[in-house]
Amino acid sequence: MGHDIAVARKRRRIPQQLLADRMLVTRQTLQRLEAGDPTVSLGVLASALFVLGFTSRLEALLAPGSDAMGISEDLARLPRRTHAPSDGDLDF
Repeated sequence: MGHDIAVARKRRRIPQQLLADRMLVTRQTLQRLEAGDPTVSLGVLASALFVLGFTSRLEALLAPGSDAMGISEDLARLPRRTHAPSDGDLDF
């Protein structure tokens, strides 16, 4: 994602210092983000995506439908068998 941010910044012809100023971070922090440094906070990433107009990318990361591990866990917890109600009331 850091590479994508660097490409988006360059396409817009925004110098690193200007983008860093808009994000309220140092140029070194932006350089670390663009280099893919895993120690850069999620807030810095979100700030970059917001300034560049990519908030939908952040939403996609957090969308429940894209949570493959969570979906897998939900499916694993489903009962193996189901039984009809004992009172015979199948109200649809």
